[in-house]
Amino acid sequence: MHMLKIADKQFQSRLLLGTGKYPTFEIQKEAVAQSESEILTFAVRRMNIFEQSQPNFLEQLDLKKYTLLPNTAGAKTAEEAVRIARLAKASGLCDMIKVEVIGCDKTLLPDPVETLKASEMLLEEGFIVLPYTSDDVVLARKLEELGVHAIMPGASPIGAGQGIINPLNLSFIIEQSNVPVIVDAGIGSPSDAAIAMELGADGVLLNTAVAGAKDPVKMAIAMKMAIEAGRLGYEAGRVPKKRYAAASSPNEGLVTQ
Repeated sequence: MHMLKIADKQFQSRLLLGTGKYPTFEIQKEAVAQSESEILTFAVRRMNIFEQSQPNFLEQLDLKKYTLLPNTAGAKTAEEAVRIARLAKASGLCDMIKVEVIGCDKTLLPDPVETLKASEMLLEEGFIVLPYTSDDVVLARKLEELGVHAIMPGASPIGAGQGIINPLNLSFIIEQSNVPVIVDAGIGSPSDAAIAMELGADGVLLNTAVAGAKDPVKMAIAMKMAIEAGRLGYEAGRVPKKRYAAASSPNEGLVTQ
Protein backbone atom coordinates (compact mmCIF):
# COMPACT_ATOMS: atom_id res chain seq x y z
CA MET A 1 0.00 0.00 0.00
CA HIS A 2 1.12 3.57 -0.66
CA MET A 3 2.06 5.68 2.35
CA LEU A 4 -0.09 8.48 3.70
CA LYS A 5 1.52 11.84 2.87
CA ILE A 6 0.62 15.05 4.72
CA ALA A 7 2.72 18.04 3.65
CA ASP A 8 6.33 16.77 3.83
CA LYS A 9 5.54 13.94 6.27
CA GLN A 10 4.92 10.27 5.43
CA PHE A 11 3.14 7.61 7.48
CA GLN A 12 2.62 3.86 7.14
CA SER A 13 -0.53 3.86 9.26
CA ARG A 14 -3.72 5.51 8.04
CA LEU A 15 -5.31 5.45 11.50
CA LEU A 16 -5.09 8.72 13.44
CA LEU A 17 -5.99 8.19 17.08
CA GLY A 18 -7.37 10.54 19.71
CA THR A 19 -6.03 10.32 23.25
CA GLY A 20 -9.05 11.41 25.34
CA LYS A 21 -11.78 9.58 27.27
CA TYR A 22 -9.87 6.38 28.11
CA PRO A 23 -10.71 4.67 31.44
CA THR A 24 -7.05 4.61 32.59
CA PHE A 25 -3.61 5.71 31.40
CA GLU A 26 -2.58 2.04 31.16
CA ILE A 27 -5.45 1.10 28.83
CA GLN A 28 -4.83 4.25 26.79
CA LYS A 29 -1.14 3.43 26.38
CA GLU A 30 -1.81 -0.18 25.35
CA ALA A 31 -4.57 0.80 22.91
CA VAL A 32 -2.28 3.33 21.24
CA ALA A 33 0.50 0.74 20.98
CA GLN A 34 -1.78 -1.96 19.53
CA SER A 35 -3.36 0.44 17.03
CA GLU A 36 0.08 1.04 15.47
CA SER A 37 -1.08 4.59 14.85
CA GLU A 38 1.71 7.07 14.13
CA ILE A 39 -0.34 10.27 14.57
CA LEU A 40 -1.91 11.08 17.93
CA THR A 41 -4.27 13.97 18.45
CA PHE A 42 -5.11 15.75 21.68
CA ALA A 43 -6.89 18.89 22.83
CA VAL A 44 -4.37 21.54 23.80
CA ARG A 45 -6.80 23.18 26.21
CA ARG A 46 -7.21 19.94 28.17
CA MET A 47 -3.50 19.36 28.74
CA ASN A 48 -1.23 21.32 31.05
CA ILE A 49 1.70 21.07 28.68
CA PHE A 50 3.63 23.73 30.59
CA GLU A 51 2.80 22.42 34.10
CA GLN A 52 5.49 19.94 35.15
CA SER A 53 3.62 18.72 38.25
CA GLN A 54 0.51 17.78 36.24
CA PRO A 55 0.56 14.16 34.97
CA ASN A 56 -0.36 13.73 31.33
CA PHE A 57 -0.39 10.98 28.77
CA LEU A 58 2.36 12.46 26.60
CA GLU A 59 4.91 11.98 29.38
CA GLN A 60 4.36 8.20 29.16
CA LEU A 61 5.10 7.98 25.44
CA ASP A 62 8.31 7.78 23.47
CA LEU A 63 7.54 10.91 21.48
CA LYS A 64 10.13 9.99 18.84
CA LYS A 65 7.76 7.24 17.66
CA TYR A 66 4.79 9.54 17.11
CA THR A 67 3.75 12.67 15.27
CA LEU A 68 1.54 14.77 17.51
CA LEU A 69 -1.49 16.52 16.07
CA PRO A 70 -2.73 19.06 18.65
CA ASN A 71 -6.26 20.31 18.06
CA THR A 72 -8.01 23.57 18.88
CA ALA A 73 -11.05 21.96 20.57
CA GLY A 74 -12.88 24.50 22.70
CA ALA A 75 -12.42 27.35 20.23
CA LYS A 76 -15.58 29.19 19.15
CA THR A 77 -13.85 31.77 16.95
CA ALA A 78 -10.95 31.86 14.50
CA GLU A 79 -9.00 34.08 16.89
CA GLU A 80 -9.38 31.57 19.75
CA ALA A 81 -8.26 28.73 17.46
CA VAL A 82 -5.17 30.67 16.40
CA ARG A 83 -4.26 31.42 20.04
CA ILE A 84 -4.53 27.73 20.95
CA ALA A 85 -2.45 26.73 17.90
CA ARG A 86 0.28 29.20 18.87
CA LEU A 87 0.34 27.71 22.38
CA ALA A 88 0.84 24.23 20.93
CA LYS A 89 3.63 25.45 18.67
CA ALA A 90 5.34 27.27 21.55
CA SER A 91 5.47 23.96 23.46
CA GLY A 92 7.66 22.57 20.67
CA LEU A 93 5.48 19.47 20.25
CA CYS A 94 4.62 19.76 16.56
CA ASP A 95 4.03 22.16 13.69
CA MET A 96 0.83 20.39 12.57
CA ILE A 97 -2.51 21.61 13.89
CA LYS A 98 -6.04 20.26 13.61
CA VAL A 99 -8.29 23.31 13.30
CA GLU A 100 -11.51 22.75 15.24
CA VAL A 101 -13.92 25.66 15.66
CA ILE A 102 -17.29 24.53 16.95
CA GLY A 103 -20.31 26.54 15.85
CA CYS A 104 -23.15 24.66 17.58
CA ASP A 105 -23.02 23.46 21.18
CA LYS A 106 -25.78 20.88 20.70
CA THR A 107 -24.50 19.12 17.58
CA LEU A 108 -20.83 20.11 17.96
CA LEU A 109 -20.75 20.82 14.22
CA PRO A 110 -17.92 23.07 13.04
CA ASP A 111 -18.44 26.73 12.16
CA PRO A 112 -17.62 26.93 8.42
CA VAL A 113 -16.90 30.66 8.35
CA GLU A 114 -14.60 30.67 11.39
CA THR A 115 -12.90 27.44 10.23
CA LEU A 116 -12.04 29.02 6.89
CA LYS A 117 -10.80 32.16 8.63
CA ALA A 118 -8.68 30.26 11.17
CA SER A 119 -7.19 28.03 8.47
CA GLU A 120 -6.17 31.06 6.40
CA MET A 121 -4.56 32.79 9.41
CA LEU A 122 -2.63 29.67 10.45
CA LEU A 123 -1.41 29.00 6.91
CA GLU A 124 -0.01 32.52 6.84
CA GLU A 125 1.89 31.71 10.05
CA GLY A 126 3.45 28.60 8.50
CA PHE A 127 1.47 25.84 10.21
CA ILE A 128 0.64 22.50 8.59
CA VAL A 129 -3.14 22.93 8.70
CA LEU A 130 -5.70 20.12 8.91
CA PRO A 131 -9.21 21.59 9.30
CA TYR A 132 -12.06 19.60 10.82
CA THR A 133 -15.12 20.40 8.73
CA SER A 134 -18.62 19.20 7.94
CA ASP A 135 -19.24 17.10 4.83
CA ASP A 136 -19.92 20.25 2.80
CA VAL A 137 -18.45 19.65 -0.66
CA VAL A 138 -18.02 23.34 -1.56
CA LEU A 139 -16.47 24.20 1.81
CA ALA A 140 -13.94 21.38 1.37
CA ARG A 141 -12.96 22.84 -2.01
CA LYS A 142 -12.62 26.36 -0.59
CA LEU A 143 -10.38 25.06 2.21
CA GLU A 144 -8.17 23.29 -0.31
CA GLU A 145 -7.99 26.45 -2.42
CA LEU A 146 -6.67 28.26 0.66
CA GLY A 147 -3.80 25.77 0.77
CA VAL A 148 -4.65 23.45 3.69
CA HIS A 149 -2.63 20.24 3.85
CA ALA A 150 -5.55 17.84 4.41
CA ILE A 151 -9.36 17.97 4.65
CA MET A 152 -11.02 16.31 7.64
CA PRO A 153 -14.78 15.94 7.07
CA GLY A 154 -16.94 14.39 9.77
CA ALA A 155 -18.81 11.15 9.06
CA SER A 156 -21.44 12.12 11.66
CA PRO A 157 -21.47 14.32 14.81
CA ILE A 158 -18.46 14.08 17.15
CA GLY A 159 -18.69 11.12 19.52
CA ALA A 160 -22.09 10.06 18.16
CA GLY A 161 -20.90 6.73 16.78
CA GLN A 162 -23.51 6.92 14.01
CA GLY A 163 -21.02 6.02 11.30
CA ILE A 164 -21.15 7.50 7.81
CA ILE A 165 -24.52 9.17 7.38
CA ASN A 166 -23.74 10.85 4.05
CA PRO A 167 -21.44 8.64 1.95
CA LEU A 168 -22.40 10.54 -1.22
CA ASN A 169 -21.02 13.87 0.03
CA LEU A 170 -17.89 12.18 1.38
CA SER A 171 -17.30 10.54 -2.00
CA PHE A 172 -17.72 13.93 -3.75
CA ILE A 173 -15.15 15.49 -1.38
CA ILE A 174 -12.71 12.62 -1.98
CA GLU A 175 -13.15 12.77 -5.78
CA GLN A 176 -12.43 16.50 -6.03
CA SER A 177 -9.62 16.71 -3.51
CA ASN A 178 -5.92 16.89 -4.36
CA VAL A 179 -4.88 16.74 -0.70
CA PRO A 180 -5.50 13.85 1.73
CA VAL A 181 -9.07 13.41 2.97
CA ILE A 182 -9.19 12.04 6.51
CA VAL A 183 -12.64 11.08 7.77
CA ASP A 184 -12.94 12.52 11.25
CA ALA A 185 -15.76 12.15 13.81
CA GLY A 186 -18.71 9.82 14.23
CA ILE A 187 -17.03 6.50 13.45
CA GLY A 188 -18.54 3.84 15.72
CA SER A 189 -17.43 0.44 14.49
CA PRO A 190 -14.72 -1.21 12.38
CA SER A 191 -17.23 -1.54 9.52
CA ASP A 192 -17.69 2.27 9.53
CA ALA A 193 -13.93 2.74 9.24
CA ALA A 194 -13.68 0.17 6.45
CA ILE A 195 -16.47 1.88 4.48
CA ALA A 196 -14.72 5.25 4.81
CA MET A 197 -11.56 3.73 3.36
CA GLU A 198 -13.46 1.89 0.60
CA LEU A 199 -14.89 5.25 -0.46
CA GLY A 200 -11.30 6.33 -1.09
CA ALA A 201 -10.50 8.26 2.09
CA ASP A 202 -6.79 8.56 2.82
CA GLY A 203 -7.21 7.96 6.54
CA VAL A 204 -9.57 7.89 9.51
CA LEU A 205 -9.30 9.83 12.75
CA LEU A 206 -11.23 8.42 15.68
CA ASN A 207 -11.27 8.56 19.46
CA THR A 208 -14.56 7.63 21.16
CA ALA A 209 -15.04 4.43 19.13
CA VAL A 210 -11.89 3.01 20.75
CA ALA A 211 -11.77 4.83 24.09
CA GLY A 212 -15.46 4.16 24.82
CA ALA A 213 -15.51 0.51 23.73
CA LYS A 214 -15.94 -2.23 26.34
CA ASP A 215 -12.42 -3.37 25.45
CA PRO A 216 -10.52 -0.39 24.00
CA VAL A 217 -7.40 -2.43 23.25
CA LYS A 218 -9.30 -5.01 21.17
CA MET A 219 -11.19 -2.24 19.41
CA ALA A 220 -7.92 -0.46 18.57
CA ILE A 221 -6.69 -3.65 16.88
CA ALA A 222 -10.03 -4.06 15.07
CA MET A 223 -9.91 -0.48 13.76
CA LYS A 224 -6.34 -0.93 12.55
CA MET A 225 -7.33 -4.07 10.62
CA ALA A 226 -10.53 -2.50 9.24
CA ILE A 227 -8.67 0.51 7.90
CA GLU A 228 -6.03 -1.69 6.27
CA ALA A 229 -8.74 -3.91 4.74
CA GLY A 230 -10.78 -0.94 3.51
CA ARG A 231 -7.75 0.64 1.88
CA LEU A 232 -6.73 -2.60 0.17
CA GLY A 233 -10.31 -3.05 -1.04
CA TYR A 234 -10.31 0.46 -2.49
CA GLU A 235 -6.97 -0.06 -4.22
CA ALA A 236 -8.05 -3.48 -5.54
CA GLY A 237 -11.25 -2.09 -7.10
CA ARG A 238 -14.52 -3.80 -6.25
CA VAL A 239 -16.74 -5.59 -8.79
CA PRO A 240 -19.64 -3.52 -10.13
CA LYS A 241 -23.07 -4.10 -8.58
CA LYS A 242 -25.53 -5.88 -10.85
CA ARG A 243 -29.31 -5.98 -10.70
CA TYR A 244 -29.47 -9.77 -11.30
CA ALA A 245 -27.40 -12.79 -10.37
CA ALA A 246 -24.29 -13.63 -12.35
CA ALA A 247 -22.90 -17.16 -12.11
CA SER A 248 -19.46 -17.26 -10.52
CA SER A 249 -18.56 -20.40 -12.52
CA PRO A 250 -18.42 -20.19 -16.34
CA ASN A 251 -20.85 -22.29 -18.37
CA GLU A 252 -18.23 -23.31 -20.94
CA GLY A 253 -16.47 -26.64 -20.60
CA LEU A 254 -19.08 -28.30 -18.38
CA VAL A 255 -18.94 -32.08 -18.04
CA THR A 256 -21.92 -33.56 -19.89
CA GLN A 257 -23.40 -37.05 -19.98
